[in-house]
Amino acid sequence: MTRFLTSVAALGLMAGAAAADYQLTILHTNDFHARFEPISKYDGPCSAEDNGEGKCFGGSARLVTAINEARTRTNNSILVDGGDQFQGTLFYTYYKGALAAEMMNKMGYDAMTVGNHEFDDGPEVLKGFMDAVDFPVLMSNADVSAEPLLADTLTKSTVIERGGEKLGLIGLTPQDTDELASPGDNITFSDPVAAVQGEVDKLTADGVNKIIVLSHSSYAVDQEVAAGTTGVDVIVGGHSNTLLSNTNDRAAGPYPTMVGNTAIVQAYAYGKFLGELNVTFDDDGNITEAAGEPIILDAAVTQDEGTVSRITEAAAPLEEIRSKVVAQTDEAIGGDREVCRAQECTMGNLIADAMLARVADQGIQVAIQNGGGIRASIDAGEVTMGEVLTVLPFQNTLSTFQVTGAVLVEALENGVSQVEEGAGRFPQVAGMSYAFDAKAEAGSRISDVMVGGAPIEMEKTYGVVSNNYVRNGGDGYAMFKTAENAYDFGPDLADVTAEFIAANAPYKPYTDGRITVK
Repeated sequence: MTRFLTSVAALGLMAGAAAADYQLTILHTNDFHARFEPISKYDGPCSAEDNGEGKCFGGSARLVTAINEARTRTNNSILVDGGDQFQGTLFYTYYKGALAAEMMNKMGYDAMTVGNHEFDDGPEVLKGFMDAVDFPVLMSNADVSAEPLLADTLTKSTVIERGGEKLGLIGLTPQDTDELASPGDNITFSDPVAAVQGEVDKLTADGVNKIIVLSHSSYAVDQEVAAGTTGVDVIVGGHSNTLLSNTNDRAAGPYPTMVGNTAIVQAYAYGKFLGELNVTFDDDGNITEAAGEPIILDAAVTQDEGTVSRITEAAAPLEEIRSKVVAQTDEAIGGDREVCRAQECTMGNLIADAMLARVADQGIQVAIQNGGGIRASIDAGEVTMGEVLTVLPFQNTLSTFQVTGAVLVEALENGVSQVEEGAGRFPQVAGMSYAFDAKAEAGSRISDVMVGGAPIEMEKTYGVVSNNYVRNGGDGYAMFKTAENAYDFGPDLADVTAEFIAANAPYKPYTDGRITVK
């Protein structure tokens, strides 16, 4: 493989290592989201035919090959993950964390951090995954002492030895995981900067001077952690699905991004890239060189045959569900996260329209779907149930409830409050329209709210449909937790969406200006 980049990273760091220097290659992944099979350019399912024609990316079989090849380029490496192995395809729905554990053990991971999606099915599934893997799973910024399933197994940091040196590894997860997932009431999350510094101080006191943070916290938070702490050498990121690169024109920043003396890396998501960072430390544990580039896992990377066979075997029970053709679309339906978390998108309109159509005869006037619940696009042609489940993998159910116009506006304000961060709370809607100004202060960004073509009335009660995750306060929608006449046990959102596409086939994706960005 020829993609490895040998250029030196920013800061004009020393080229050439002294004999006593310590060199380490950090191989890393993040936000894999159960993409064990190859994916399309839309990050959704990719057919065997397209894979044979070289149109697909990623998949566990390519990842095995890429990791093995990367290890031949160095005599000293570690393999780590930035969280969110769970959730995203039928593989997770069917196997929960078992297949992820099997594949990560096969690839020889040394550690990972907890992503928010590792809590989607509560501490129980995370505990089962941790019991199955051969490496430590870490999370520093949470107190799990009151959660009996995790209190004795989930640690904040660990030390491993590699090439005769001790490496300190620290885990980090989103501070708002209690809003993003289902960790239960026994776990509390805390400030990432303070948590990381606390673990750095402990490791340093034990004589460890090479410290790597595995952070499922976003590129923005990683930069804050780097700036706000001392002693962190490398941050391997995740959560924001950020591509850092020195060669890709879609990259959000250089690979690595240097903040002070800390090197930050992240490798997009879904197993599309394998990050490969080469770091040189001096005797005092200071970075003197940091260089590398994510390796794109395209058709040039051969699939490991044994892994192909295992994933094919694991897919067999899923095939009947996935292969069922439910509809037809003549154009791609766009579910790109950068769009659906910032503005009206065609997939958001489809899902919100489907929700509202399903319950419109129940006195429901508006629908709200969080953009973070939209996980992929659908390409033109036949639409299979597998594709729909890739877009909507969370097994959310329709929730109907009643709130006042004032609460609806509060909900919209929450939805756009973190748009500049690409947060998943962004509201895709139906039955209503609104405008927002991202330059205004959070909490006062929303204007021009219309319901059914009429200006919203703050005291009036409106019927709303959303998914059970949002209705129960997920993504910051706490104002819905006390809604009146709430019913959270409607049909599965993926089924509702599939039926709507079928009823309107061939489906034509569209936007109509229901969300205006000022």
